[in-house]
Amino acid sequence: MLDSIEALEAIYGQPHDRAVRKQIPFLNEDYQAMVRASPLVIISSVGPDGLDGSPRGDTPGFVRIIDERTLAIPDRPGNNRIDTLRNVVLDSRVSLLFIIPGIGETLRVNGSAQISNEPGLLESFAVNGKPARTVMLVTVEAAFFHCSKAIVRSDLWNPEKHLDRSALPTAGAFHKRLNDGQFDAETYDREAPARVRDSLY
Repeated sequence: MLDSIEALEAIYGQPHDRAVRKQIPFLNEDYQAMVRASPLVIISSVGPDGLDGSPRGDTPGFVRIIDERTLAIPDRPGNNRIDTLRNVVLDSRVSLLFIIPGIGETLRVNGSAQISNEPGLLESFAVNGKPARTVMLVTVEAAFFHCSKAIVRSDLWNPEKHLDRSALPTAGAFHKRLNDGQFDAETYDREAPARVRDSLY
């Protein structure tokens, strides 16, 4: 097992100059364009109970650019586990991964975050008359685009490789197994489309 940076570098060597130069401490014009085009961001956080990686999704541009060093991410109704929010309250470090359908490159942003419940800010993110529950304000410390190799290797955007939903257990089936069979999976799955539609915001 490798147990030192020196051992790792003996295998990988040093990063190319362009891989170093692409990291900057703010969002330039190109990186801002990626944020505006992204309908999905994965937020990674850390806290005393461990790590968390949680998706946030909405229409492209839902992550608001306040300025080149500040992002605002609205939080919508969910399962109320609030793992990411709990972590941020106790440890402000976050990492963001912006994903754009059809595009190979992704955007990585590292920084620190705070959770706001300021009424005017929440209202500014309202959809269908429903304000955000909270807003995460992220101070950018490092931003860089990630090359397309992972997306190309995975063939992620190839519709011919997309699985039919029936290839995996349904959400109801997940719950049923996790509850030792004592769960009405059929009713849960049947009602799921309407439940999701009516609780998006």
